[in-house]
Amino acid sequence: MIRVPAVILALALTSFGCQKKSDGTTQAQPSQSGEARPGGGAPPQSAEELKAPLAKIDDVTITLGEFQERINRQSPYIRARYTSLEQKKEFLDSLVRFEILAKEAYRRGLDKDPEVVRTMKQVMIQKLMRDEFDAKVTAENVPEAEMKAYYDANLSEYVKPEEVRVSAIIVKNKAQADRVALEAKSDAGKTNKGFRDLVMKYSADEDTKLRGGDLRYFDATTKELPAPVVRGAFALINTGDVSGAIDGGNGNFYVLKQTGRRKGMTKSFDDAKAAIRNKLFRENRIKAQKDFVDNLRNKSKIEIDEANLAKVRIDTSMAQDDGHGHDLTPPPMGGATTPPPPPLAPVESGSTGSGAGNPPPTP
Repeated sequence: MIRVPAVILALALTSFGCQKKSDGTTQAQPSQSGEARPGGGAPPQSAEELKAPLAKIDDVTITLGEFQERINRQSPYIRARYTSLEQKKEFLDSLVRFEILAKEAYRRGLDKDPEVVRTMKQVMIQKLMRDEFDAKVTAENVPEAEMKAYYDANLSEYVKPEEVRVSAIIVKNKAQADRVALEAKSDAGKTNKGFRDLVMKYSADEDTKLRGGDLRYFDATTKELPAPVVRGAFALINTGDVSGAIDGGNGNFYVLKQTGRRKGMTKSFDDAKAAIRNKLFRENRIKAQKDFVDNLRNKSKIEIDEANLAKVRIDTSMAQDDGHGHDLTPPPMGGATTPPPPPLAPVESGSTGSGAGNPPPTP
């Protein structure tokens, strides 16, 4: 039996976002797209006019309002294609086609298919979360005070001083430091590898020696290095510059090579506000969703059978995807199997035809 893809039936169950009334007709819901209504500044259509039937498929009626609402969900470029009567008939045919497929899916009982039920639940959950949070938790609702508090608490992210990175050869006396400095400024220390080789050859500090002399990035206020070394590092203008012997004042002499420099950055609260607002909005939304789910969970009676959970077997064999979300199973030894037919191609919103080879825009 040919299976209708779950997503098609899920859409059929929602009847293109319409509600089925007790008399078998369908009534379009208000558009969420914000698209302009037909006629521009023309007077609004009456409720009776919008209820006028355009087509009937057994017990389902497609009204003028439903048709109009569906076609106006298309992009302005697509809408412009459907101004003539013949083009409107094309679009109406796509709605009829949809209802015919949905009715056949119902007839075959696919509304009870586990895959369809799961898809329907997913659609309902997405709608539930949109209804619950899209209007309640927005970026515009983030208070100014909350944004300023975040900025002040994370000031180091927005105000950063200039930083420099150097490698150092550390020796115990000035005479040796002067000799090493001359060698480091020659071809022997011209490359980073050459300078690291000099570190391994001369440096007396085992900790920095293991890192090739790298002192990592630091700013002018650091207390982790002797002040003369910090001043000497910032005195090196260009990457690759090598210092003379520097008395660290701690019994050590340093020969430095600049390996990097970072410019300082100052971003004001006004400059950072947009990014902070978006960050806090995402965090607030995640928290609100978690609280919402936790509240529903607390109201529910949930029982977990861990003994049976332990019996679940997981297939860890490698599988190939057929491009439509289904696994392709290799054929058994000694024979070949026919792969399952691909699902119906999705209706593309850019097409204008109504035939099988050229589907109409998504209703």
